[in-house]
Amino acid sequence: MKKYRLSKPFVLKSAILGLTFSFLFLAISVNSIFAENIRIQKANYELAARWTSQKVGKMVFDTSVSPHWLEFSERFWYSFETSQGKKFCLVDPARKTKSPVFDNAKMAAMLTKITRIPYDAQHLPIKTLKFVKKDTAVQFEVEVPKDADIAIAKKEEKVVEKDLIKKEKEKEKDKEKEKEAEKPKEEEKKTKTLYFEYELATGKLTLLEDYQPPPKKPRWASLSPDEKTVIFARAYNLYMMDAENYALALKKADDPKIKETQITTDGEQHYSYARRLRGDELKEFQKESQKDEKDRKDPRSPAIMIYWAKDSSKFAVFREDERKVADLWVINSLSNPRPTLETYRYPMPGEENIPQLEILIFDLATKNKVKVKSDKFKDQSLAILTARTTALAREKDKVVSQWLSDTSDRLYFMRQSRDMHKLDICLANSATGEVKILIEERLNTYIETRPMFLFGNGKEMVFWSERDGWGHYYLYDENGNLKNQITSGEFTCQSIEAIDDKNRAMFFTACGREPNEDPYFMHLYRINLDGTGIKLLNPGDAFHSVSMNDSNRYFVDNFSRVNTAPKSELRDIQGNLLVDLETTDLTALIQAGFKFPEPFKVKADDGITDLYGVMYKPFDFDETKKYPIIAYVYPGPQTESVTKTFSPKSGNVALAQFRFIVIEVGNRGGHPQRSKWYHNYGYGNLRDYGLADKKAAIEQLAIKYPFIDINRVGIYGHSGGGFMSTAAMLVYPDFFKVAVSSSGNHENNVYNKWWSEKHHGIKEVVDKDGNIKFEYNIEKNSDIAKNLKGHLLLATGDMDDNVHMANTLRLATALIRANKRFDFFIFPGQRHSFGDMADYFFWLRADYFCKHLIGDSATIIDMVELNREKEQGGEKKGR
Repeated sequence: MKKYRLSKPFVLKSAILGLTFSFLFLAISVNSIFAENIRIQKANYELAARWTSQKVGKMVFDTSVSPHWLEFSERFWYSFETSQGKKFCLVDPARKTKSPVFDNAKMAAMLTKITRIPYDAQHLPIKTLKFVKKDTAVQFEVEVPKDADIAIAKKEEKVVEKDLIKKEKEKEKDKEKEKEAEKPKEEEKKTKTLYFEYELATGKLTLLEDYQPPPKKPRWASLSPDEKTVIFARAYNLYMMDAENYALALKKADDPKIKETQITTDGEQHYSYARRLRGDELKEFQKESQKDEKDRKDPRSPAIMIYWAKDSSKFAVFREDERKVADLWVINSLSNPRPTLETYRYPMPGEENIPQLEILIFDLATKNKVKVKSDKFKDQSLAILTARTTALAREKDKVVSQWLSDTSDRLYFMRQSRDMHKLDICLANSATGEVKILIEERLNTYIETRPMFLFGNGKEMVFWSERDGWGHYYLYDENGNLKNQITSGEFTCQSIEAIDDKNRAMFFTACGREPNEDPYFMHLYRINLDGTGIKLLNPGDAFHSVSMNDSNRYFVDNFSRVNTAPKSELRDIQGNLLVDLETTDLTALIQAGFKFPEPFKVKADDGITDLYGVMYKPFDFDETKKYPIIAYVYPGPQTESVTKTFSPKSGNVALAQFRFIVIEVGNRGGHPQRSKWYHNYGYGNLRDYGLADKKAAIEQLAIKYPFIDINRVGIYGHSGGGFMSTAAMLVYPDFFKVAVSSSGNHENNVYNKWWSEKHHGIKEVVDKDGNIKFEYNIEKNSDIAKNLKGHLLLATGDMDDNVHMANTLRLATALIRANKRFDFFIFPGQRHSFGDMADYFFWLRADYFCKHLIGDSATIIDMVELNREKEQGGEKKGR
């Protein structure tokens, strides 16, 4: 065999080449190992358990000031709770002062002496504080053990409250005797309520021994503005009683002396004057009815919404004819002793038979009924325009829906076509029912509305419209003639806070006007009614929420961002800062390791439109590692679920702690607070319109932040978000890998009429004979169920009467037919929000993401994190 000798240069080159390949292979291997190591592979259940809403609630308390404006001055009081306890403050805008309503330490000492129960300044038991005696004193309640010996001041000595206890025990015995023997006994109340009065000038605290609190207004009573008449329903008809008989009813609901007057006789089932109750609300009312009027087979019930003339001489109602509307059902499988069927009328989109509305006006003196001649559009909707509720009425719990007009001869209302392309503002003559059209609004997409404002003795109106592509206010005269546009520009007005008729100025909230700010941040502005002199009244790069007093001279401004501590200020109507009220104390939160979420801005899928979002990181974040990313979504279009204010109890804060990057981000078509173009982007494409923007946002974030693992993308949402998160899995199956979709309206053809027809659109078709019908078609998630590639968890409550579980079951059927593996969870006895099982679902959802995005999830049977919460604080309600 012939031998070949290799030259030394060749051997050297081969050796070098071999070493090079060896080092290259070693480098690839090391890089592969390193890349695998930097991927998050361990879920942090312990950290997540430390940031549940229950635990956060023990570190941060109040985040805003709710002013209670006083009746006899322009002062207000508020309570504010911190880690040092709750304080009560009195603010005088004229003097620019803030002072305690009382000294907490002295109050605790006085209460301890009287109740013989120890209190301190940080743990005052005060409830339902209110100012009395022309704002010179305050009354409040204290709950104490039922058998507590209370020291009652009589002259210069104190005696034990034996008589009061004896009387209460006798009352309890009488109540027990009245109970029917076959009914289960209610749990005996273990506490009693004491009533106190504190004089501001002297600092004297008095126990109101014989005080009887005013009876609570029963749910069936609609009280007139002058409080002389009460309207209610019995069976399907309207009844009324005067103040004297109402007083008897408050003492004893079935007192035979009570005189009632029947107003209507034509009410019937599904065409009724009684307000329709169902579900939990119906059960609660039936329970109350059994307590108060157990001997009546036909108890009083709430009437349909009552709209009162301001002088209380007339009232108006909507009567809804649902006799042809089809039924829907849910089954209460947990009902004892047998499951029960719950039936209700439920119009679905595109159906021929939907509720038909009419407006009726009643004259109290004559009992005459007038039907408003409102008919114009087939299957139209109607709305009565109402006056603004005053701060004092809210404070006194005397909120009454009143006509917009100051006089009882004029009723303003709005009507809109079924496709929502046509809207009329109308004025009805309350004596004849004749109707005059004041404003006609037309658009080739749905028309949004805001409350209308009437002023100048009814001579002028302010109307909100998006006719120029942005939400703005327009000034009209009483006959509907346009005088001028008040606001203009590329921003959106939200609400009128006040109109200064004397100085011809308007105060309103708007967003998107301030440069270099998140366009969703709200502010208060002043502008002249001729459209000149616009002025920002509460500057600051944050979301502002205002509360103005009835004189329109002062307002409380609460403002915050997701990444700052909330603040509250008092300002005058010129925007001058008067008093710094509160800044939320975040000391305990920060010490526990809390880190603010991070706002961000990206481009939509068109590369032009700005989208705004928030990123939540785990508090043990390590930028050298790669994290799965989860998008929390809600498509809108009536809102965008992107947090704008400080919200440490957010479930996304806790979810991120498992070691996820969690984001919230908007999408075109997702919010009415931007341009009409932005809001209506998804019109006609309600399933897919927001998905490309969610995907584009995540891709941009992954490029910008190397710690985001673009190959491990999750998505979740509830209701519309449940619909959207599943759609994302089916439209982009190679991008979105895991979804948890709860209570989703996956099949919008079986969801409620108003949302689907409004936001997707319904077509009005007129044939050659002038007959009108409506055509409706919408894409459904089940249509593309065959596209599923990733892991999908569907969840629903079996008693959901909002988004019926049929939506989820139909999607599940399509997935089964397509031979797809998926997960399905039903919450027994739960409605749309899962009620007291919501916490359970949080951990179930977290488990699912941990398992399929991280590869590490809890395997033990017990949800130990939930059990710990129960052990520490008892049973918890939904998050």
